[in-house]
Amino acid sequence: MAIAHAISGQPIALLPLSGEPGAAQTVALFKTNHLEVMRLVLPKGKAFPPHQVSGDITVQCLKGLVDVPMEDQSGREVRHQALSAGELLYLAGGVRHGLVGLEDAVVLVTIVLHA
Repeated sequence: MAIAHAISGQPIALLPLSGEPGAAQTVALFKTNHLEVMRLVLPKGKAFPPHQVSGDITVQCLKGLVDVPMEDQSGREVRHQALSAGELLYLAGGVRHGLVGLEDAVVLVTIVLHA
């Protein structure tokens, strides 16, 4: 069964409730023509492979600790940025990046879409 996206004006619980069946899952919370917001659940050791999107993004760590490997502007060097609960990282569109759970983590990813 597909998970319904939130509608305008609807509150969204960002942290999954422990003990709730299927609570710890990655989900697209909402998507419009200009914006997509996703909650990603990253168990310790899980990685999202390097990728890039055309729009600007933010990655906000809500729980745990993640590593964000990213290419520099030249695309030749990769640097790593640790992101802990309560921290936010901005990445310009086109920057190749990935995510690795250094601890069990929950992150909120916002992507600006080009309509």
